[in-house]
Amino acid sequence: MSAGGPELPAPSRGWRRALPRGFRDGALALAVGLGVLALGLEAAGYDAPAALGALWRGAFGSWYALASGTLVRSVPLILIGVGICLAFRGGALNIGAEGQFYAGAIAATWIGVHAAGWPGLAAVPALWLGGALAGALWAAVPAWLKLRFGVLEVISTLLLNFVAEFLVSWMVQGPLQEAKHIYPQSDAIAAAARLPALAGTRLHLGFALALAVGLVGWYVLTRTLWGFRLRAAGAGPRAAEVSGRIAVPRVAAAGLLWSGALAGLAGAVEIGGVSYALFQNLSPGYGFTGIAVALLARLDPLAVLATGALFGALEAGAGAMQREAAIPAVAVYVVEGVIILVILLAEVAARRARRAASGAGLVTG
Repeated sequence: MSAGGPELPAPSRGWRRALPRGFRDGALALAVGLGVLALGLEAAGYDAPAALGALWRGAFGSWYALASGTLVRSVPLILIGVGICLAFRGGALNIGAEGQFYAGAIAATWIGVHAAGWPGLAAVPALWLGGALAGALWAAVPAWLKLRFGVLEVISTLLLNFVAEFLVSWMVQGPLQEAKHIYPQSDAIAAAARLPALAGTRLHLGFALALAVGLVGWYVLTRTLWGFRLRAAGAGPRAAEVSGRIAVPRVAAAGLLWSGALAGLAGAVEIGGVSYALFQNLSPGYGFTGIAVALLARLDPLAVLATGALFGALEAGAGAMQREAAIPAVAVYVVEGVIILVILLAEVAARRARRAASGAGLVTG
């Protein structure tokens, strides 16, 4: 732990230098995760090779599987993952992306349902803006509690996830329930608010948005003064406040707000590009998986583009594994969990090696 805040992974020293180690650790973590999954399936009496084959085909077996499964699944994970990078880099541990995702989805649904007759050039941006603002407002609650009363954002953001889930349940059985009041879901959003998709696939405009957000997030974090202040506030709060005269609490709160905005944007994109309506359990855990995506990327928004695609592939392949091999899709969470454990252990080992090398240098000197 650094003085006054959590110890976070060191900022990347450029994509080329960060890639070899990150790629090596990520490949090792993926291999170990798949190995553990295979052993578990064999122990449970399943055909592990058939299951892993189905997992591969569901994620990369065809252009349709890649575009309509893996890449579509990766969109909310990338958006949420970039937001988590911003929050964690600033020392704000945002565990509430799931709730912020739902807040954005609610706002986007309300806008989309009332967007009949709007031109697409107005409806789609309005959908995105509404979702981002709703996510930021949902994150503003824990940010204010932290600034005003010192309430840990880990607790407040986590608890607000449950509030958001109950809010969705109430909305789809009350104010936003479909016109016939039979099913617990909203009416479909207007055609003008739906994101255009690539011909023959389900890959929508949100994928291009996610790529742009990853690139902009990396640039802001590594090439701007605000990004430097954010990283300084998270890496050494006391030093940033004393030496850099940085208002650490406000900078961290800003990182939390931007993280909430991107999670809300992910909810809006999911409504506009995939489901076209709001219903309970809209998210299969995107908010929590997004944290894993960011950690695997070592809080580098550019690397989130790759790790988001990886977790998107696992999510897409899980469905195929369930269809073809009759293995519950939740089994893929074993792989995701092992990946995170291996990455964290690798980070701890690397940190100890650096400290040992530094100590040896001092002794030699």
